[in-house]
Amino acid sequence: MKVLHVDSSVNGAASVSRGLSRQVVDTWVANHPDAEVEYLDLAVDTPPHFSASSMVIRRPGSEPLSEAEQREAALAEALVSQFLAADVVVIGAPLYNFSIPSQLKAWIDRLAQAGRTFRYTEKGPEGLAGGKTVISVLSRGGIYSTSEVGQAMEHQESYLKTVFGFFGVKDVRVVRAEGTDLGAESRENALRTAAEQIEAVTAPDTVAA
Repeated sequence: MKVLHVDSSVNGAASVSRGLSRQVVDTWVANHPDAEVEYLDLAVDTPPHFSASSMVIRRPGSEPLSEAEQREAALAEALVSQFLAADVVVIGAPLYNFSIPSQLKAWIDRLAQAGRTFRYTEKGPEGLAGGKTVISVLSRGGIYSTSEVGQAMEHQESYLKTVFGFFGVKDVRVVRAEGTDLGAESRENALRTAAEQIEAVTAPDTVAA
């Protein structure tokens, strides 16, 4: 079993999502001794944001690629191959300005490749990356899940569920720590709730078919 552990917070040791994603991976490995872990820190190894050269992964063609396009094609291939090879993907994702970090979005942009993670058919888009488990480990300074207003403002959990669902991943699990910036008691409650969720999503009998 291959586990891909992805972090995206820029806050280093102070990051809530990094601490929780590490707990998820450590617990998963303890419960699944055959797991092999590969780590990707998007705050350190950040894919360049999309440019005209990046679009080489979107278009077929036989014309020679420029050096910039060759670099983009190689990067996209490396990242999508790494993702597809994983049985379990654990993603640490803080909420930045109501959405995910741009570093994480840049990574996802490289994964979204027609013919690799999805394809278009006469019946509409079809995901090609099924059969794996994605665990989204989310941190939020405020509380968004308990009100319609908060849910409308949140584009972190909703986006990750949508994009990995589009890739064909049916087993998307969530660990959520919210209210971490609303005082000591709120933070303690958030981390306790997240710890309970971690136990649930990493249980030995919860491997995707």
